[in-house]
Amino acid sequence: MLNWLLEPLSFGFIREAILVAVLLGILCSVTGSYLIVQRMGILSDVIAHAVLPGLAIAFFLGIDIFLGAFISGTLSTFVIAWIESQSRIKVDAAMALVFSGFLALGIMLITVLKSKLDLHHFLFGDILGVTTSDVIRTLFITIIILFLVSFFYKELLFYTFDPIGAQVIGLPVNLIHLGLTAAITLTIIASMQSVGVVLVVALLIGPGITAYLLVNELHEMMILGSVFGAISSISGLYISYYLNVPSGAAIVLVICGIFLLTLLFSPSQGIFTRPGGIFNRSTKILQRLQR
Repeated sequence: MLNWLLEPLSFGFIREAILVAVLLGILCSVTGSYLIVQRMGILSDVIAHAVLPGLAIAFFLGIDIFLGAFISGTLSTFVIAWIESQSRIKVDAAMALVFSGFLALGIMLITVLKSKLDLHHFLFGDILGVTTSDVIRTLFITIIILFLVSFFYKELLFYTFDPIGAQVIGLPVNLIHLGLTAAITLTIIASMQSVGVVLVVALLIGPGITAYLLVNELHEMMILGSVFGAISSISGLYISYYLNVPSGAAIVLVICGIFLLTLLFSPSQGIFTRPGGIFNRSTKILQRLQR
């Protein structure tokens, strides 16, 4: 058993991949928790695909593609907010349109600019291909975001659950919204290397909603979600190594598997275990029949 666990660690690229996986498991769970409690989970999918035009333009200009991705992803949220504020269109419809528009623009730019950007790499990721610079960048992003979240936790908590009340007492709600958007965009950019923009939503939302079924407080949700995210990422890497399957897909399937088990057997929210659940109802029926 010990040899089974240690064998992959003999390879340097596996050790770097595990380090990045743990960092992303923590980072995605913390930022994703805010999306979950605001019922804005689909925004992560929008931003993840909206980075594509920025990637194409930055690659064509020869600048850092992650800078282009950050600008493009942040711009997409401003476009959504602008559409919502200037019309009767609701935010869900605005996000759907921006999602499709930015994705189409990215594909068009890659073709028109004759870009040699590896689209498959950014769509589906390759965590086993991370470099030392990727590890350093991910560590830097994680430290900065975790520090800011802990420092402004009370303000973020108030804004998350009562944005109108936060505005009434004078909190800079526009600045807070911009900060959350930037944090989510940076998280998505950091995650592109591991699971790609197609599967990053699962890494952002999956561990958080799993923890949501087990705890009641936001900070507990972040901590437990981080544990689930790290465990899922490491487990997915081991599955990828021993079964020779795509690492991003393996990570996401582990996340979904843990969520499904929690959905079924959570002590208070599980389908089979909650008061009035299927298992409890069946038990009561059997007890009545035995009388």
